Amino acid sequence: METESSIQVYYGDNLDVLRQMPDESVDLMYIDPPFNTGIRQIRRRFHTESGCRVLEDTYGYRDSFDDFLGFLRPRMEEAYRILKAHGSLFFHLDYREIHYCKVMLDTIFGRDSFINEIIWAYDYGARSKKKWSAKHDNILWYAKNPEEYVFNYEDMDRIPYMAPGLVGAEKAARGKTPTDVWWHTIVSPNSREKTGYATQKPLDILRRIVKIHSRRGDTLMDFFAGSGTFGEAAAQLGRNCILVDCNPQAVAVMKRRFRSYSVQWFGCEGIAMAQAPRKSASAGSRKKTQAKEGACTD
Repeated sequence: METESSIQVYYGDNLDVLRQMPDESVDLMYIDPPFNTGIRQIRRRFHTESGCRVLEDTYGYRDSFDDFLGFLRPRMEEAYRILKAHGSLFFHLDYREIHYCKVMLDTIFGRDSFINEIIWAYDYGARSKKKWSAKHDNILWYAKNPEEYVFNYEDMDRIPYMAPGLVGAEKAARGKTPTDVWWHTIVSPNSREKTGYATQKPLDILRRIVKIHSRRGDTLMDFFAGSGTFGEAAAQLGRNCILVDCNPQAVAVMKRRFRSYSVQWFGCEGIAMAQAPRKSASAGSRKKTQAKEGACTD
């Protein structure tokens, strides 16, 4: 008999939580650490009042580190320790630090454990007049044992052929499997998916990782949990998930987001549930533009 999936949320320093976990206790990890952009990541939430746009709340965090690799390395060493032998790590950053982090991860996991670099490509927002505009993130996939890992090929979602007439009716109806370039819009500010938290990632991107690289009943972990998207993807697909974040605003968002799930909260007493985002009155007037351009901010 299948058991109900559960979510555990820890508020505090993720290194402390990682060090308390037993060896080889997690089947799959996804982390989306701060990108070390040197700026404060902010998502401002507005509503319309008497015809004016009013600031309702602000969610964010400082995204600047003097020694970014020194901050990450002990956490990634613990991540390697607690991953099961067949487990995988998905490490999500952008162009600023990904190359340095890959060298670091190669020394921890071994170069043979590197399986793929996935490019998440999107197309939205301003474009630079001084350089090629950056419109993608990088996701590194490491398997602890490169000879034995979970890859549920038959569960992979399929995408349409760009020229279906060239492949025949049967193939066109079935679609093709994705490559290491994933085209997917970022979370629209008018989407039901939006939590109001800065740097929120699309649920479908994380559902793909969960579905292909874990099994029902597995234990998953994201120790830079943010708004908790990985936890929701895990719960929707029948997996258990451990989430950690040291930002009280992240915990507040997760408390609202996970109201319909079975959750254990650790160290989260006194953090109030965040209010639901409110759509601005002008949202309807932007529907045509959004349908044409794709989605919104990360």
